[in-house]
Order: sequence, then C-alpha cells, then structure tokens
Amino acid sequence: MGASPPARAVGNHRAAPRSRCRPRRRRNRPGHPGGPAGGRGMSKAFTLPRSGKALSVSPLKLSAPLGAALALMGIDRCLPCLHGTQGCTAFALVMLVRHFREAIPLQTTAMSEISTILGGRDNIEQALLNIQKRAKPRLIPILTTALTETRGEDMTGDLAAIRTQRRELDDTEVVLVHTPDFSGSLELGWSRAVTALIDALVPEDVPESDPGHINVLAGAHLGPGDVEELKSLIEAFGLTVTMLPDLSVSLDGHVPDAWSLTTLGGTTVEEIKVLGRASATLVIGEHMRTAGDLLEARTGVPSLLFESLTGLAPTDRLMSTLAELSGRPVPAALRRQRSRLVDALMDAHFSFGGTRVALAGEPDFVMSLGPLLTGLGARLQCVVVPVDAPHLAGLEAHSLLVGDLEDLGQGAVGCDLMIASTNGQLPARRAQVPLFRAGFPVIDRLGVPQRLSIGYRGTRDMVYALGNALIDAAEAHHAAHDAAQPDLFSPLSPTTESPVHERPADRPQAALG
Repeated sequence: MGASPPARAVGNHRAAPRSRCRPRRRRNRPGHPGGPAGGRGMSKAFTLPRSGKALSVSPLKLSAPLGAALALMGIDRCLPCLHGTQGCTAFALVMLVRHFREAIPLQTTAMSEISTILGGRDNIEQALLNIQKRAKPRLIPILTTALTETRGEDMTGDLAAIRTQRRELDDTEVVLVHTPDFSGSLELGWSRAVTALIDALVPEDVPESDPGHINVLAGAHLGPGDVEELKSLIEAFGLTVTMLPDLSVSLDGHVPDAWSLTTLGGTTVEEIKVLGRASATLVIGEHMRTAGDLLEARTGVPSLLFESLTGLAPTDRLMSTLAELSGRPVPAALRRQRSRLVDALMDAHFSFGGTRVALAGEPDFVMSLGPLLTGLGARLQCVVVPVDAPHLAGLEAHSLLVGDLEDLGQGAVGCDLMIASTNGQLPARRAQVPLFRAGFPVIDRLGVPQRLSIGYRGTRDMVYALGNALIDAAEAHHAAHDAAQPDLFSPLSPTTESPVHERPADRPQAALG
C-alpha cells in the first residue's frame, strides 16, 4: 500500500558508539543524504504550473510578515514590531489570535502618509524607545512590510544610527528581518525570521562542543503540539536540544502566572548565541534549508535536512539519525509506537484506497500530508500551493499548480475530501466536498495547534483523523442519497393495530445499554 515497513525495522537498530572526536568541521558532500542538500534535493530547473488567471479571486497565500511574526512567537521575551501601517499589524494580530486563541504580543511603527513620503526612521526610533520603556523585552525584531520595502528605506543604516545614538537600547537585541508582502508566503517569512536571528546573534567563534546536544530548526508547518512531541522524541535518546523557534512553551495554551507584554516563553537569546556548541542540526522542512546552511557555514555544525516527519519512512529515518547521534538503540517505547502505527496503516488503507482528495496549503505542509495520503492508496486529484515549490516535483498528484482557493474549489469537484485551512470552507461548499481543517489558519475548531502530526504517534493520530473524516463523508453521502429516494414502505395506518408479540414468561428481558 505504499506505507509498508522497511525490511529492517528501526526498533532493531543499534548504533555503534559515537566517536568523541567532533566531526563538525567536515562538511558533507552536496546531495549526500546527511548533508544540507540531503534527501530529494530541490530541482532548480523545475517550476510548478501557475493558474492562468489575471488575479487572485480567493487568496490562498499568506503574507511573509505574518510568517515571520509567527516564528518570533517562539523566542522568549520577544516583542516583534512591524514597520508599516497599523493595518499591516492588525491583520497579522487578528489572524494569530483567532488561530491560537491566545494573547499575541505585536507592535507597529504606525507609518502615516507623511512618514511614508519623508521616511520612517523617526517612527522606528520612537517605537523602539516605547517598547523598551514599557515592555523591557530581550529582543525586538523589526519586520519590514511591502510599504517600507517598496519605498526603499535604508533600514540597516537607520537601525545602526539609532543604536549608536540611543544607549538605552544597549541591553536589547534589535534584529532586522526583511519580509515584504509581495515576496514569498508564510513559510518564506518564517524562514527569513529564523535566518535573520542566526545571522545577527550567532557568533563566528565556535564555543566548546557538547556531543550530547543538538539543534532543531523547526519549520512553519509544525504546531506547538508537534514541537513538543519532537522534543520528547529527542530526549528519549538522552540528548538535549535547542529548538529554534520553540512554540511549545509560548503558544501551547497555558494560563500564565503573571501578565506579560512580551512572549511567554520559547528559545532564549542566550541559547541562540551558543547554537554552535551542538553536534548536529536537524532542519525540518525545505523552506528551512537556507537557515540550516547559514548556521552550518557560521559554526561548522553539520545540518541534516528532513523534508517531512510525518509517515512511517520519515520517522524511521529520524529514529536512525537520533540513534546514531546518541549512540543508543531506539527505546522500547518508540518501537512499540512504531508497531502501533504499522497496525493503524494496515487498518486504515481500506478506508483510503481509491478515494480522491483535494489538498491546499503551504508547500511543506503539503509535502507532509501528500505522501502519507498516496501511500495509503488515496489519489491527490488537486493540489494547490500559494508559491512555487520545485521540491514538490516528485509528489504524486493528478493536478499540481500555484493558485488560489478558487482553483482548489474547481479542481475538487468529485473529490471525497478536501484538506485546507478554515478559508477552504467556501470552495468546499461550492464543490460539495467535506472539508478537513488543517494548516493555518483554523479559526472554527478547537485544539488544532495542539494536534499531533509527526512521529509514529502523530502520524497514527493523523491517519485516524483523516480516515474518520472519509468515513463520515461516505456516510453523509449515503444518507443524502437515501433521503432523496421515495419511501417504499408506507407507515402503518393509525387505525391498524400493530401485532403484539408476547414474551414467554420463562424468558428474561434482554438488558439494554
């Protein structure tokens, strides 16, 4: 069925003891499975076909500043500031609040018509001073928008001049992130935020090595629940981990002990500065490749790219990698989880086989769910992504294009299920296809940020959730068909008495419930 276990189970894998010599200065060959271009490597010549429309009717694309702001929610004591109009910040703020149902710290430089013409340096300076005075954050990222990028402001020079003149900002890290709305989508903004943090905060001098410590550059498609699960998997091998960014302690849905104007947890600035002490960096998602390459070039820590952590084979590779890095065998509890997943895949393929699915979202979100669905026997009839993604060239899909939600609705006609965010409601309704809500944003369902989708346990949960959605869709279809048919059995006449069937006295009444 495409998702069968490999010939050698990971549970039986026992890695050789790891050498104490640090191989961090030896760079992997390009294209090697363990190198930064490992896995299926991105084909530079391939581009996805685009919708032929002159405009986007129902946008699927989310802005890069929104993705950068989301990534920065995983940094401790951070207060991002969008350099643009108030509307730019309001859009991102509302979207994040409705998805996570949490307070989101986000500020703006509130550019006006005059400052747009004359320049926004004064707005930046005033915003930095106000934020530092009121919130006292450890990190203030400045995110550009289409307005300031189009105007061509010298943001780097302005920030350097402000830092020189305003010594009260000396104890606060200020990081510039270029995220124009017209370039890329949510994943690119997330990647640029992480890359900017590494470029600004990670020094070139390498600290003392810790063979039992690794870094993880988490992608935008991993929610707080996924990040927490990934940390648990790594710690099960006796390794310590620095997750960048870490949404599992900032947007995990907890009640804080005290009110804070900054983020409520995440990776600290001090932890970012010592990323170079790790023995390896796990890069999750193709859009994080640039950040992984920069960290490897800066510190010499080898980066290992994982296009996905959803599914049997990707999780097997993760387990083998962690076993090799730690010098320990795969724990018995994880081998048990693998066995449960194999059983779930065998049970579920009867519900998936032959079904047609429409899928839309960010490229690496699609790359996580797409192979899982096709491996279970489903057919990807229509896949729509907001930006070009050459690494999706190998995805088995009948139709794959860069488009919008209108394209998704047109391609989903006749499908058994549509997988998209809450914004997919209208095209799903028009195509008369049930919608399984996933991705970002999901504002009309509870607990989606805490949903698991990675590892053995998360893959099993996702298989069950999607399988049950297909079963519910089939039952609803049959119920609608039956309701449209004429009633062949008329009810008994009110004057006709139903025959009474007496129960023999010696037969006990059956228990109910």
